[in-house]
Amino acid sequence: MLWIMRFSGFFSAAMVWIVLSPSLQSSQPAEAIRSSHLDSYLRLSTTQIPPPSPDRFSFRKAPQYRNADACTFNVDSTLGEIGVCDPSLVHVAITLDVEYLRGSIAAVHSILQHSMCPQTIFFHFLVSEPGLESLVRSTFPQLNFKVYYFDPQRVRSLISTSVRQALEQPLNYARNYLAELLEPCVRRVIYLDSDLIVVDDVSKLWFTSLGTKTIGAPEYCHANFNKYFTAAFWSDGRFSDTFSRRNPCYFNTGVMVMDLVKWRRFGYTKQIERWMEIQKMNRIYELGSLPPFLLVFAGHVAPIEHRWNQHGLGGDNVRGSCRDLHPGPVSLLHWSGSGKPWLRLDSKRPCPLDSLWAAYDLFGNSS
Repeated sequence: MLWIMRFSGFFSAAMVWIVLSPSLQSSQPAEAIRSSHLDSYLRLSTTQIPPPSPDRFSFRKAPQYRNADACTFNVDSTLGEIGVCDPSLVHVAITLDVEYLRGSIAAVHSILQHSMCPQTIFFHFLVSEPGLESLVRSTFPQLNFKVYYFDPQRVRSLISTSVRQALEQPLNYARNYLAELLEPCVRRVIYLDSDLIVVDDVSKLWFTSLGTKTIGAPEYCHANFNKYFTAAFWSDGRFSDTFSRRNPCYFNTGVMVMDLVKWRRFGYTKQIERWMEIQKMNRIYELGSLPPFLLVFAGHVAPIEHRWNQHGLGGDNVRGSCRDLHPGPVSLLHWSGSGKPWLRLDSKRPCPLDSLWAAYDLFGNSS
């Protein structure tokens, strides 16, 4: 169920509120909601609030969401759970780290709430530190998941400085290694960032056709593609010729459907690492993990409806500004950018759309 509340107040602009009923197992995608332009309103720096330690986290236990009668899945008779290789599973990969753990928990909660068959979703959690698995298990007792350790040393020497320190964290690059980390029987996976919520049945995204492509994502061909690379890149034919026979479009790597069979076959991890090595020597881009993906895949992406990544709600990468949603329907809201909803809510200085994320926040003492 979708409720929309609009009111004017101190900001002299429209504010919209979505409340999605917890009793619904699968709801229709929320239609596009417009917030006000508040770029000058309260630019919150993530450095104002130090990252908490794992032992300071406490999450309320999520309600159990049951399958609809039409859902079928196979339970391993010896383990009493679904095996990771079950062909009926929907595979979702998300990173878990202390700074973004609250966002990851909210993302999982939103996926379960809106899934028609929540018990057929298998979560693959990528971690670089211990102690987070028990928090997930206590919050989602019935969740089908596995934790995979990603060694930060694998990429530390490949990472170059970025416009924002958060983009330099090694775990941001774990998505490059999903084909190696996940079991060979996992042929496809949805990769999701930790700063988003899903307000539609994620299986719709899962069954999106990729055709002959290796990854699928919403593309934004109107964006200025040139700005994602430096002048040194565009002036050197060795680099810029990469796109000479392609029609590259920007896409956000925080929401991707990935064909891991093709990824393994063509060795895309090594191709991404090669571009990161070139970056260390030639400084061909300023952002973090996005440009290597663009270099390898832009122009070779299966387009997915924009409703599956209403991104940019965190503002730009320098200051946390309030943003509008793009026109059109909404299936996924993504707080990419420097401003995160949990920090703005805790500071009592939220953006209008942060209230939508708050509906899935389980942070707080258990009762």
